[in-house]
Amino acid sequence: MSYHHDHHDHHHHGHDEEHAEAHDHAHDHDDDIVPALQNLLYQQIDFSRLRTLNEDESDQGRSICQKTWAQRLDPEPELKSFADEQLLMIVPFTGQVRLHSILLRTSPTSASPKTLKLFLNDDTLDFSAASEKPPTQTLEIAQTAEVQEIPVKRALFNTTRVLALFFEDNWSDGEEDETRISYLGFKGDFMKLNRDPINFLVELAANPSDHKTIAGVKEGVGRSIQ
Repeated sequence: MSYHHDHHDHHHHGHDEEHAEAHDHAHDHDDDIVPALQNLLYQQIDFSRLRTLNEDESDQGRSICQKTWAQRLDPEPELKSFADEQLLMIVPFTGQVRLHSILLRTSPTSASPKTLKLFLNDDTLDFSAASEKPPTQTLEIAQTAEVQEIPVKRALFNTTRVLALFFEDNWSDGEEDETRISYLGFKGDFMKLNRDPINFLVELAANPSDHKTIAGVKEGVGRSIQ
């Protein structure tokens, strides 16, 4: 990973590198989290296939993920649970992602979600399976109106194509049926799946000599990516 791009967004403040760097440091101090914008996976979410179960109104889950970083503090739209405090969101990406952390904004109230269970590459998950299946990782969410960044164990999420998020409960200890979330984002590295067409050629190669050449170069990679 490269971090030397972090200051590029501030070049319009002047060509003096020291001035730009000083400005950045002040900016970083003012904001709790100022992610390098190239690490936000906003452009890599497949919003057309994003699904939320038990949302109070249709497309609320999609709407909070469609908020840009600049809109992260906007109170609306907000995702609210319907029948009980649980929410299940299936977030597909347009390629393979190395997930670093989850960004979210809730509230300091009892409607803030408490336990978040993450499941890797499972786009068929329902509430029953989410309650019984061991999660890839379990996270705890704080009660705060600040945007919080919750890191994940990166080694577990190096090949993320779909991320299922199961908000299991909230901070009310069963007293409050409604869970609310106003912003949800993801940080990580995006890898285009440019090797897929090679796998496709290997599988469909009619000429044995062609198959041997392609498989000899890419066979190991092809096997590991399946």
